[in-house]
Amino acid sequence: MNLESVYPKPPKRLRDLNGFGPRSEEILAEINIHSVDDFMAIDPYDLYAQLLPMKGMGLNSIYAILGARENLSWLEVAKTRKIEILLRLDDLGLAPK
Repeated sequence: MNLESVYPKPPKRLRDLNGFGPRSEEILAEINIHSVDDFMAIDPYDLYAQLLPMKGMGLNSIYAILGARENLSWLEVAKTRKIEILLRLDDLGLAPK
């Protein structure tokens, strides 16, 4: 995905992505994601798999990841793509039980 195609002004910091903030930067730094380029380079489902063992991470995390990548609210992602996302997570063995 091309960042310039979804953000009118490409964000320079992770906290500038839609739905992210300083805490998001801290969490992503724990798994060596330090820049917007790092974030955009990793498959969102692989990123979710790395974050899932952390305390407080759950299904809303994948919605937030996808929302940040696509400049959408995580609520919009959850509302419009929940089944698609759950099916993909199930295929990967990451679906909530």
